[in-house]
Amino acid sequence: MKEKELLGWKNVIHYAVNGSPKPDRVIMKTEAEWREQLTPEQYRITREKGTERAFSNDSCARFDPGIYNCICCNTPLFDASLKFDSGTGWPSFTEPIKDNVIKYDKDISYGMVRVEVMCNVCEAHLGHVFPDGPKPSGLRFCINSESLKLNENG
Repeated sequence: MKEKELLGWKNVIHYAVNGSPKPDRVIMKTEAEWREQLTPEQYRITREKGTERAFSNDSCARFDPGIYNCICCNTPLFDASLKFDSGTGWPSFTEPIKDNVIKYDKDISYGMVRVEVMCNVCEAHLGHVFPDGPKPSGLRFCINSESLKLNENG
């Protein structure tokens, strides 16, 4: 079995400019179906590219084992063992569980240039990725807690 290659900032920029890896599956729903499934805050963040207030959820301070899945489509996104305390007020991870579960997009909103991260299966807005994380990847996936749900059974 081939070992997973470490994702780095060069890969992130490549994906943001040239397109993300193809997902294993795609889920599409109408806006009405998303509204019916999600809470108003989950909908605002995941479907309207919103951001929750920093430190508004206790998930930053929790380091329970398991897998963090997309709140919209239940796709496994991040392993809890790769979560770290970034001090930013949002859950932060060093890399996704698989290269093709995250979609990367150049984001030039608010007068900044950032890389937005979305679920590659259902295009739910998750947050952003920055090149200031810990080794070995050097990445900080800064994710809205409302876009995730922890599956403690892995």
